[in-house]
Amino acid sequence: MSDHLKGISPFLATADAGSFTRAAERLHLSSSAVSKSVARLEERLGVILFERSTRRLKLSSAGQAYYATCKRVLQELSDAENVLAEQQGELAGTVRIGVPASYGRMRVMPALIALCDKYQQLQPSIAFSDRFVDLFEERIDIAVRIGAPGNWPAALGQMHLGDERLIFCAAPAYLARRGTPQDIAQLEQHDCIAYGRGDGTAAPWLFAEENGVERRVVTARLTVGDAEAQTAAVLAGLGIAQQATWLVQEHLASGAIVEVLPGFATPGLPLYLAWPLARQLTIKTGTLLQELKQRLSIAD
Repeated sequence: MSDHLKGISPFLATADAGSFTRAAERLHLSSSAVSKSVARLEERLGVILFERSTRRLKLSSAGQAYYATCKRVLQELSDAENVLAEQQGELAGTVRIGVPASYGRMRVMPALIALCDKYQQLQPSIAFSDRFVDLFEERIDIAVRIGAPGNWPAALGQMHLGDERLIFCAAPAYLARRGTPQDIAQLEQHDCIAYGRGDGTAAPWLFAEENGVERRVVTARLTVGDAEAQTAAVLAGLGIAQQATWLVQEHLASGAIVEVLPGFATPGLPLYLAWPLARQLTIKTGTLLQELKQRLSIAD
């Protein structure tokens, strides 16, 4: 073993655990063996890595710098091994994935569960958030984005998954009680379940017209700032909502929700996979991107 690698594991374990004793337990070594290994590393490097006290070990400034470097180098070694595994047809290693909350729970999670079953060495870490996520600051390897900026940053790769389809929908019990609208004028007389935006206002409804898409502000009986909660209100028979088909797909199939005025359905926001181009050759993209695209693409 190269001298440069000697003592790194005991050093990192001690830094993470905060004591030789807890580090020894993690490494299945004696406390004395770990302490001596770190002491030899300090002697070889010619620096003090830990500030020692009777209660706890604390990394010195030199130790902090050395710790960060060791972590980075080991991660790069892990990535290199993952690339080799990928070339042999096996996805492996950690990958951090950022997804919108509802879409992530309802569509991305089933895809990732299937991938984990297919690739036993794959270790996804999944972050759910509806806010805009900076892939570089938050070290996201792959993100799913609904909607997209006018101009993609040059440092980001993107893969179009398709566009949402927005439909008007309601529970059969509600329509039996209130009647099924036959045109937009009748639709606007119904109880509307609107989606609430971050500023507290209701998002307008979109209607497909010959010359494009018309936006109309509707008077809502209920305004809900969460897509899944909006679906729950529809299922409860509280009114009619405009929702993306991926949200209500299973309910449409079961008949728990039915489409209203299908001729006025309209395209919604585009969906993309995005990733930092600098990581394109690692396990965190490549084959995994293709696998996700296959499972998440929206049929035309």
